[in-house]
Amino acid sequence: MIDHNALTADDVGRYVKYAPFGGMINELGRVKSWNETGVFVVYNCADDWDNFMHYTAAHTDPWDLYWITNEER
Repeated sequence: MIDHNALTADDVGRYVKYAPFGGMINELGRVKSWNETGVFVVYNCADDWDNFMHYTAAHTDPWDLYWITNEER
C-alpha cells in the first residue's frame, strides 16, 4: 500500500505495481499525480515511459499500489 497523504513532488514518476485482490493482477505504472482519495497512475503508454506525463492516468486506490524499484520493472 502507498500512503497517498505522504506523497511529495519527488514521488511523481516513481514506478508502482498495481496489485488488487491480493496480487492477482500485477500491472506496471508510474505516478502522475494524486488527490485526497487516490493516486493517478499511467499504466498504458505504449512503453513510452520517458513521456508518461503525456498519457492519461487512471485514478487508483492507494491500497492497491506498491512501490517498485527500477530493477524490478
